[in-house]
Amino acid sequence: MFLDALKTIWETSGFAAITWQECIMIGIACVLLYFAIVKKFEPMLLLPIAFGILLANLPLTGLMSAPVEGSTEPGGLLYYLYKGVKLGIYPSLIFLGVGAMTDFGPLIARPSGLFLGAAAQLGIFIVFIIAVSTVFTPQEAASIGIIAGADGPTAIYLTTRLAPELLPAIAIAAYSYMALIPMIQPPLMRLLTTQKEREIKMEQLREVSKLEKVCFPIAVTIFCVLLLPSVAPLIGMLMLGNLFKESGVVERLSNTAQNALINIVTIFLGVTVGATAVADNFLSPKTLMVIGLGLVGFVFSTIGGLLLGKLLCWMSGGKINPLIGSAGVSAVPMAARLSQVEGQKANPSNFLLMHAMGPNVAGVIGSAVAAGILLALFG
Repeated sequence: MFLDALKTIWETSGFAAITWQECIMIGIACVLLYFAIVKKFEPMLLLPIAFGILLANLPLTGLMSAPVEGSTEPGGLLYYLYKGVKLGIYPSLIFLGVGAMTDFGPLIARPSGLFLGAAAQLGIFIVFIIAVSTVFTPQEAASIGIIAGADGPTAIYLTTRLAPELLPAIAIAAYSYMALIPMIQPPLMRLLTTQKEREIKMEQLREVSKLEKVCFPIAVTIFCVLLLPSVAPLIGMLMLGNLFKESGVVERLSNTAQNALINIVTIFLGVTVGATAVADNFLSPKTLMVIGLGLVGFVFSTIGGLLLGKLLCWMSGGKINPLIGSAGVSAVPMAARLSQVEGQKANPSNFLLMHAMGPNVAGVIGSAVAAGILLALFG
């Protein structure tokens, strides 16, 4: 009887049901957990994503299972939490928190940062052209292209609307490359700029008034949403969060948006996006192509920002350090910090951080606008 009991336990356990594909996915989850915990690559996002992958690939849990029609049994926990991703709620709420944490002052002080933020979206459209010329549909190609914007919430938002079947690969690629920025960008920054250009010290930015900071989110919302109504959930929430911060009259709301709210939503978003990466749909040649194209896009976005930075350097008579161009990708503030680090390596008295923050926050707006354009064209 004891042996029969052991046999029954074994036959109903996940050990008997697990497949080799699920073992591979569990291995991938463990590697990502290693990067998040040991290497500290975007741990706030990578850790919940990796754990979601782990949970979803443990057999017989039913965590992502929908409720059976006619049954009183509820669906899995992650199935319900995933509704926030599927309906586009989580990315917009994360933008609300990002807006409450963002200082657009450097961008207002030097509006040319907008051009750098736009130039650093180059990879989105190059990858779109490459992807659509292969096996991907225009909707899938647009979703893959947005990886190059280095903006995870925007990539998830666009993909859930255009190509939800690619969501796991695109979300993991987007957040992985954001985490790997310190490895991807510096070689390109040194390759495309001269020592003399990297040594350029920029003049201190002018002081931005409170009135300008309050008017900025209102003006951007009106202009962008009138131009591209489909970006209203992202731009609207981003600018609402920023207005919370800059108005100074709703401190409690601002604190909630930039702390408790964004942390809670990040947990739900990370775990559920990771949980969509199940072996059946993740282990395919398309996934490898998505990851490869994402890297290509990231490289071209960095190149686009740097080349425009060099052009602005030449046009300004050497007053603009082209290193700030690479910060035009949306990864805030990591990309701006890299401009600072590379600038100081060339000239220890160089302080580029605030100068790079302008293009960096412009990149957040730029990637959302690019997503709006793609939604308008292919949605």
